[in-house]
Amino acid sequence: MPSICRAVALCTVAFLALGSAAVRAADPISLQDMGSFHIGGRTVEVTGQPIKEIKFAPNGVPAKVDPNGSYVVEQMYVQYFIPQNKRGAVPLLLWHGGGLTGVTYETTPDGREGWLTDFLRRGWAVYNSDAMERGRSGWPAISPPIWTGEPVMVTPANAFERFRIGAGEGSWNADPSQRKSPPNHQFPVESIMQFGKQFAPRWLSTDEPVLRAYLEEVDKVCPCVILFHSQGGQFGFKAAQARPDKVKALIAVEPAEVGDFDKVAALANIPVLMVYGDFIAENARWTKIRERGGAFAAKIREAGGSVDIIDLPKAGITGNSHMMMMDRNNLQISGLINDWLAKRGLYQ
Repeated sequence: MPSICRAVALCTVAFLALGSAAVRAADPISLQDMGSFHIGGRTVEVTGQPIKEIKFAPNGVPAKVDPNGSYVVEQMYVQYFIPQNKRGAVPLLLWHGGGLTGVTYETTPDGREGWLTDFLRRGWAVYNSDAMERGRSGWPAISPPIWTGEPVMVTPANAFERFRIGAGEGSWNADPSQRKSPPNHQFPVESIMQFGKQFAPRWLSTDEPVLRAYLEEVDKVCPCVILFHSQGGQFGFKAAQARPDKVKALIAVEPAEVGDFDKVAALANIPVLMVYGDFIAENARWTKIRERGGAFAAKIREAGGSVDIIDLPKAGITGNSHMMMMDRNNLQISGLINDWLAKRGLYQ
């Protein structure tokens, strides 16, 4: 009975949050400040490369270009928005998932309001970043390469099937009318090709410099709340384990990986919320990911920490994909997150 009541309460709060968000979206956003910066990075030296003559335009005059020299690499781009009337007790940092950028939290593929501006309207100072190697952070196209392995890209078809937008393997079809999605799905599938434009190359050998840049952001901006998604799971948890005094709460949105199991004690005083969407039980890969997240939560609790897990279908919110911040009910879910933060004294 208590679990049913809790689910009803969550759904009630979510419904009210969705309604109020729709009203707020019509109002202008009043900012105290906004801006951006690059953080992190290191210098590498390139030597022994031949000087080239390059035309920078088809009819341009050739110029000599020397590729040798000092290059700044592994920096991270961060954009921030400070509302006029702050209600969040600390800044909110948004960290995206694999192969994506901070666009994850901006306008949805079908043109609706994203989490960045929704949390901003609610009164949070928001810091949105492109992880090292992605988007405006750039990647070092120099020779010899400084990262091992080949870059990985994601096609719209792969995202459709892997992110539970479609009904699993084999659900994609070049003909939109033949694509198969789960029943009552929330992702705007008519905009899947627009979503496909957001993907950027990612490497599988860059976790260390990615985390290093995130830690520099934490040192510059925090104390803070960190909200992270998918691949960002390991970075969010590990950053908090490395800087437990600077992180006031963690929001893990379907973390594809978690932190260090042998360092969970560092999270004992940091409240954690994990949020999972729908159709996980029908997918063997996502079932394992969900189980690992639950195991990590259990270890934190054993160490004296606090972890709340919201499986959205159990709370009466159905149809959500891995990209719940883009789903049609995205503001309903950000409302749940905001309510959870308010109950921990981090929002007025």
